[in-house]
Amino acid sequence: MTIINSENQSPLSERISAAIRASAVFILLIVMVTGFALAQPAYINVTNLMSILQAVSVVAILGAGVTITLAVGGFDLSIGAVAASSVMAASYSMIVWGLGVYETVPLVLLFGALVGLVNAFLIVRLRVPDLLATLAMMFLLTGLQLIPTAGRSISAGLILPDGSTAAGAYDPAFLVIGRSSVFGVVPAPVVIMALVAIVLFVLTERTRLGRLLFATGGNELATRLAGASVPRLKTLAYVLSGTLASLGGIIVAARVGRGDVSSGASLLMDSVAAALIGFAVLGLRRPNVFGTIVGAVFVGLLLNGLTMLNAPYYTQDFVKGAVLVGALALTYGLGRSQAR
Repeated sequence: MTIINSENQSPLSERISAAIRASAVFILLIVMVTGFALAQPAYINVTNLMSILQAVSVVAILGAGVTITLAVGGFDLSIGAVAASSVMAASYSMIVWGLGVYETVPLVLLFGALVGLVNAFLIVRLRVPDLLATLAMMFLLTGLQLIPTAGRSISAGLILPDGSTAAGAYDPAFLVIGRSSVFGVVPAPVVIMALVAIVLFVLTERTRLGRLLFATGGNELATRLAGASVPRLKTLAYVLSGTLASLGGIIVAARVGRGDVSSGASLLMDSVAAALIGFAVLGLRRPNVFGTIVGAVFVGLLLNGLTMLNAPYYTQDFVKGAVLVGALALTYGLGRSQAR
C-alpha cells in the first residue's frame, strides 16, 4: 500500500501555494484598485489617494501599537480610549490651561506612556489577564475624559463646570501637525505614519530587542533562558502602545481643531482590524508592522472606493468584517493545506 503524504507533494505546487499565500493581499489590492479605477476614474487621482492615506494614518499608527502588544502575546483594548482621551487632553491643555504646542505634545505623549505603564503594572505585576486589564482601562478612560468638562466637547469659549469661560485657543503651530502638507502634496499625518512604520519595522524586524519581543509572545520560558527580562519586554510593549495611541490622538485633535467626545468611537475596531489583516501579508501569519500598515491602507482604499460608488454607509462595517474574515481564512487555510 502506498501512503501519500506531504513529502510526495510536488515542489512546484508547494512553491505556488507559498507564493499565493504570501501575495494574496496584494493580489486582492491590485484587483480592487483596478476595479474601482475603471468604475470611477477619479479614484486613482493623486489628491484622492493622499486623502485616503491621511484618513488611515491614525488607524495605522494605533494598529502598530496593537501589533507590538500582540507580539508579546498580549492585546491592548484600551488603545482607542487612550487616543480619544489624548484628543481631549490636548484640547484641554490649550483651551483651558493656555499651553502651547511645545508643552502640549510632550504632555499628551507622557499621558499615553503613563497609561501604558499602568496597563503593564496590572498585567505583569498583578497578573490580571491582558484583555480584562485593558478593558477596565478603556472604561476608566472613557468616563474620565468627560469629567473635566461635564461631558462637553472642548472648543474655544468652552463653559467650564464652575460657570467660567475658558480663555485659551488652539495653538496654530499645533494645527500644522494635522493640516499641513509636505511640498503641498503629502499630508503631514502621512509623513508621521511613514516615520512610525519605518522606526517600528526596524525595531521589530532588524534588532535583537524585536526578536525578543516576538520570542516573548511565542515562548516566555525560552526568552527567560536567553537572559531577557519578560516583565520589562511586556512593559515596553504596553508603554509603546499607549504612546502611539496618544500620538494618534494628537493628530486627530490637530486635524479637527476641537476636543470631540466621540472622536475615538471607531478607532479601536479599525486598528485591530488593520493589525489582524496584517497577519495575512506576505504569509507571515504573525503580527508585523509592515502588514498592519498594508492592512490599514487596504481597508481605507476599499471604503473610499465604496463611498465614491455611493454604497450605503451602513455597509462599511460589514465589508470590513468580510475582508478580515477572508484575509485570515485565506492565510491560515492555505497554510494548513500546505502543511498537510
